[in-house]
Amino acid sequence: MGSGLITSTFFNVLNLLLLALTCFKVYAFVDAAIRPSSAYVAANKLTKVAWLLFLGIAAFYDLMWGGVTQILTIVGTAAAIIYMVDVRPALREQAGSARRGGRNPRDRRPDGPYGPW
Repeated sequence: MGSGLITSTFFNVLNLLLLALTCFKVYAFVDAAIRPSSAYVAANKLTKVAWLLFLGIAAFYDLMWGGVTQILTIVGTAAAIIYMVDVRPALREQAGSARRGGRNPRDRRPDGPYGPW
């Protein structure tokens, strides 16, 4: 009786982990979809279509056949993490520079709360 309870609890935890990873991948996919294509080019990242393919296939695979220990789930999770940690901040920086009139965000002019000083 004890081993069945432990085994079922373990698999319940794995299923919750898979659900969380799937939600993370869907969130990354939606975020990639709402960003403009020109921001990907301006940030020197892969194209929008490439990221949508990577993230969409990863999320779809998890929804249909995913398992926490399967290699495609792990690769898809790595792609989603790379998008969220590397690509998304670069895209947001490009959107921020577009709102500031296309100014290069790396120039040394300090900005105040309402624009350049």
